[in-house]
Amino acid sequence: MTNRKLYLGPLTDSRRWDRVNIRPDDVFVVTPPKCGTTWMQTIVALLFSGDPDVVTELSVKMPWVDIRIREIAEVAARLEAMQHRRSMKSHTPMDGLPLDDHAHYIYICVFRHPLDAHFSYRKHVRNIPMSWFDMWYPENDTDGITFRRFLDGGAEGFDGDAMPLAHILRHYKAACAVADRSNVSLFHYADMTRDLAGTFARVSGLLGISHPATVMDHLVQAARFDHMKANAERFAPSGGKGFMKSDTEFFHSGSSGKWHGALTDNELASYDAAMDANLEPKDRAWLEYGSEGSSAHLT
Repeated sequence: MTNRKLYLGPLTDSRRWDRVNIRPDDVFVVTPPKCGTTWMQTIVALLFSGDPDVVTELSVKMPWVDIRIREIAEVAARLEAMQHRRSMKSHTPMDGLPLDDHAHYIYICVFRHPLDAHFSYRKHVRNIPMSWFDMWYPENDTDGITFRRFLDGGAEGFDGDAMPLAHILRHYKAACAVADRSNVSLFHYADMTRDLAGTFARVSGLLGISHPATVMDHLVQAARFDHMKANAERFAPSGGKGFMKSDTEFFHSGSSGKWHGALTDNELASYDAAMDANLEPKDRAWLEYGSEGSSAHLT
């Protein structure tokens, strides 16, 4: 894609992609934070290996290229040295990523109900020993600052790294704008939860990878939420390395609807107004509930 949009924040820099030599069979997992990124990466890693006991080491083997914590020269060199098929992670919207009209590398975009993603992110930032998030996500938020910033924040720069609603919407619109390409596919967290085996089948088809039915069954079991949580040091990003206060808390619940009863009527009304102002009803239904929302909208 020419004229890529710049996404530059304290944590991330989309220009880092300029340093990566992309291969024709690369696979990119592109999501807003806390929308199923690690889950989809794990599915890809399991399908790549065909081994339910594979040590995924996602932060090393399937790196988050955008994040500025690691030197891009080291990340690019590590990727260049890989002899196997590669996968990478990005929290940059599709309009900030390389996308060539003639290339066939695969983009897998994953979305989740924005409120579920927001409340999951609240938990996530408290599990990271990094004070940068305190302004957006104060620990004792008696004044409702967190949700106001979620609604008022911009889509990029400083605001984007704090994952406001505008950033989620930018991700979704940018993905929808290129969803007609054969190498771009959209997934929803709710659909993955309802039908994990079906998700595996769809991803394996995109990757052109097949395994015997018994092997696929074992891979699906390995990617179930309770199994990943019980083996958090193995499955969490940088698991076992002290990056998070608790690897297990990274897989806090995996459920949806945690925001029910946690927001005031005014907060919900403001969220509804923002969603309705930015999305057509059918798009909002899918972004919030996946295929189940789309089906309900059509009936």
